[in-house]
Amino acid sequence: MSEVLRYRRASAWEYDLILREAEKYGELKHHTFAVVEGRFRDVYAVNERVWREIEGLKMKPYAYGTFVGTIKVDNLVEKFYPNVEFFYFVDVQKNYAVLTHKAGFLFTTGKDVPRSGVREYNWQGTKKLVIYDENGIILGIGRINPESRKKFILNVTDIGEFLRRNR
Repeated sequence: MSEVLRYRRASAWEYDLILREAEKYGELKHHTFAVVEGRFRDVYAVNERVWREIEGLKMKPYAYGTFVGTIKVDNLVEKFYPNVEFFYFVDVQKNYAVLTHKAGFLFTTGKDVPRSGVREYNWQGTKKLVIYDENGIILGIGRINPESRKKFILNVTDIGEFLRRNR
């Protein structure tokens, strides 16, 4: 069964979903997003030059720009689910954690992080945190668990996931 894909700029409503997710962490630095509609609505960050080139193509591409997340309907509510790359387009000022070298390695192998492995964190409101290493590199997304010292940050997704996937 062949599904028809639609390519378009993100609507004002979709942009608002993206903006609201970014505001949980800081300020959105990028403003041009495109959507590929299929089973889900995949969101891509594109620049204006790329967008103009895509509009001129006769055959539309399957993907373009940087994939930054998906818009899904969850309990009758539309929600934007960002991936790790989304946070390269956000000036993260809150809801983040900086891990020690050893804890950063554990996190990228899919493990949870103890409180002793967290060098610094800023937690305001949402349970999800952007996880960084000591050098400022984004390692992934974690969920804070303030009641536990052994599993202080639970791994939601990380940059090592691609390498660990089953083929």
